[in-house]
Amino acid sequence: MYYVYILASGRHGTLYIGVTNSIRTRLEQHRNGKGSDFVKRYGVFRLVYVESYAVAEEAITREKQLKRWKRDWKIELIERDNLEWRDLSDLIS
Repeated sequence: MYYVYILASGRHGTLYIGVTNSIRTRLEQHRNGKGSDFVKRYGVFRLVYVESYAVAEEAITREKQLKRWKRDWKIELIERDNLEWRDLSDLIS
C-alpha cells in the first residue's frame, strides 16, 4: 500500500505533502528530524489527511497533483474529512 499524506503545523498552518509506502515509519522519521528539512524547519508534524493507493505510480501522480493545487483547495480537502484538523496519526495501524 502507498500513501499520500498532508502534514500541518496547526489549523490553517504550514502544509507539507508527501508520499510513502509506510505512513507510520515516515511519520516517525519526520518527528525525529530525519524526514524532510522543510518539516523540521517549520514544525509540520500533525497528520491531517491521508489517501491510500495500491499502485505506487498512482500515489506519486496524486502527490504531484496536490502539490500543484491552490492552498485553498488543499484546505477544503482537509476540512472535508477533518474539520477540526485533528492529528490522525493515532488512527494509523
